[in-house]
Amino acid sequence: MNAPRLRALLVDDEMLARLAVRQALATHADIEVVGECGNVHEAKQAMVALAPDLLFLDIQMPGGDGFRLLRDAHPADSLPLVVFTTAFAEHALRAFDANAIDYVLKPIDQVRFDQAMDRVKKHWRGLQAQQRPAETNGGYLKRISVQVAEHSTLIAVGDIDWIRADDNYVRIHVGSHTYLHRETLRRLSESLDPNHFLRIHRSIVVNIDRIREVHTLFQGHAEVVLHDGTRLDMSRRFRGAARAALGLR
Repeated sequence: MNAPRLRALLVDDEMLARLAVRQALATHADIEVVGECGNVHEAKQAMVALAPDLLFLDIQMPGGDGFRLLRDAHPADSLPLVVFTTAFAEHALRAFDANAIDYVLKPIDQVRFDQAMDRVKKHWRGLQAQQRPAETNGGYLKRISVQVAEHSTLIAVGDIDWIRADDNYVRIHVGSHTYLHRETLRRLSESLDPNHFLRIHRSIVVNIDRIREVHTLFQGHAEVVLHDGTRLDMSRRFRGAARAALGLR
């Protein structure tokens, strides 16, 4: 069975620039263009309606820039992979800070574009590997596959100490190692066994077996201390569930 094609959305206020991306994609049969947008407002609507896997995004456009589009889309469960296409090289660092996969300058050079697509496809394959049902146990995740440089690393869920949200990524803490994983905390936490993992803050999930102490603070807040001395905030919103899970008074 052939792997599903990546569904791409082109966002650029210049029609010729969008045409250039289409032409550069002609040799990439595994990427399908599902829509085009000429401004940020159209792009917001298209991202909701089409749910693309890949976004080719200009920076300077009518109605706001590409960075603003990504910020506004932040509450969504997951952003598509992003490749910035722009004539302005000075925005490159900011683009990678926004978790872009790559940054391609106009006019598009086919060799450079193909390199960007190689990175996109490698990242995409890693995402697909992370979603394999064989990695679950009783409906809950047993292992998590994370992309580390050019390879995937399998993490046993039981080895995880705690997890913190980082925009549309999470940072998974395992001993002295931290892994950046493309997944929202909400979606990942729903895949973890609640008998072993507890959400103590809107941005923190902790392995219950790693908790050593819980300290009550002011105004309903608390602090969780892990076996290695790591201190994590427990917000008032999640204290009731934590009290039941941990047997607190």
